[in-house]
Amino acid sequence: MTAKIILFIFLILPWFTLFFASSTTIKRFMPVTIFTCFLMTIIFQIAYIYNWWVIEEYIVPWGYMTDVSFAYGIFAVGTFWIFRLTSHNFLWYTVVNLIMDIVMSFIILPLLSLLGVAKYKNITFWQYALVIYGLSFVIYFYHKWQKKIFSTD
Repeated sequence: MTAKIILFIFLILPWFTLFFASSTTIKRFMPVTIFTCFLMTIIFQIAYIYNWWVIEEYIVPWGYMTDVSFAYGIFAVGTFWIFRLTSHNFLWYTVVNLIMDIVMSFIILPLLSLLGVAKYKNITFWQYALVIYGLSFVIYFYHKWQKKIFSTD
């Protein structure tokens, strides 16, 4: 029961932080947030096929494959705020992402494992950190490309 409550909190609570952002900021960074959700869904599908981890507790019927609370909650909104605060400086963006990815890989996910939400199987903490850190470069350059498109309108 505690695990499900945490999963709902990870899904819903981060979205309330967007009330602290202007509508212009939301419009500016929402495309990269949605793109991140898309990529995380793909990563979860790859992880399911290659048995990188097993999701033991979930809040939607398809949650055994994609951790909805993570992919569409805390990770998505976290990406929004990282872009809002650091996208103007690539070095700062990479450092903040590295720190957040290490915290996620070595602190948050092991805690979720202790709660029985998920457990690593065929991927190490370091490998997972590298996967999501590599993802940060893909979404950064997507955002730069997207920004260029909107600035020409």
